[in-house]
Amino acid sequence: MTSGSDPSRLLERAGLPEDLQILLQKYPRVTWADHRNLGALARFWMGRHDMFRELSDALADGAGRYLGGEIDGAGFRRWFAPRIAFFLDQLEGHHQIEDLHYFPLLSAAEGRLSRGFDLLETDHQTIHRALEELGSAWHRLDETLRSGADGRAAGEGMAQTLDGFLSPLRRHLADEEDLIVPVILDRGEGPLGLS
Repeated sequence: MTSGSDPSRLLERAGLPEDLQILLQKYPRVTWADHRNLGALARFWMGRHDMFRELSDALADGAGRYLGGEIDGAGFRRWFAPRIAFFLDQLEGHHQIEDLHYFPLLSAAEGRLSRGFDLLETDHQTIHRALEELGSAWHRLDETLRSGADGRAAGEGMAQTLDGFLSPLRRHLADEEDLIVPVILDRGEGPLGLS
């Protein structure tokens, strides 16, 4: 992080600010998998995060293979189009559920961390803008490929947009887990109203 950066801003932080790690210190990641309070909903939610990570890696790899000449434009478009559409749609829906349901519930249950849930909502706004940019970059490339023109320049632009999006997304997913999972482990899904 650069000097003078704001650790609460997604594009600048290297992890949750220290004051939001209260429960993470009590419940470090190494304890999560076998903890009795890690229930079905938390495991499903973390599985969704893993799916977003895996799909983002696949998208980046596919874009790299196209730009490297391993896949032609038509083949790339057939492979990439359904995956990017699914990724954009699922990530947006996932964030809406968190913002409308889970964050308010967890913030009310653990008031010491309410600033963290506000931070995660702000992350979602940043990610939403980046999703729109990524969707536009893909649309430009898709139109170019449909026309039969050389998509190299549009492909490089889309790949740069994708790369610039994925690092903050990964940061957000990790920070979200570091804030939410310890609350669940501390309280249990049932008492929190999550089961």
